[in-house]
Amino acid sequence: MADKSQMIDWIPVVFLTFKVLVFGTCMFFAIKWHYDQGKKGKDTRALLLTSGKVVAVFVVVLVGVLFLAFGLARMLGMDMSLP
Repeated sequence: MADKSQMIDWIPVVFLTFKVLVFGTCMFFAIKWHYDQGKKGKDTRALLLTSGKVVAVFVVVLVGVLFLAFGLARMLGMDMSLP
């Protein structure tokens, strides 16, 4: 019968192999989906409009997180001034 320490040594190998297989499969299908979407030839104006909306939402959320982080730090009494 195998020693427990030898069996534990195989756990990272199995999990790492599983992780690589899952991520590899997901990456394959993501690249395939994007490639297929590009072949459809979507409207460029709609694509730019959607991209602009996504960037605007990202910037608003980023500014909100920054204000929340600095407000929380100030509330906890942390010194946030530059030296």
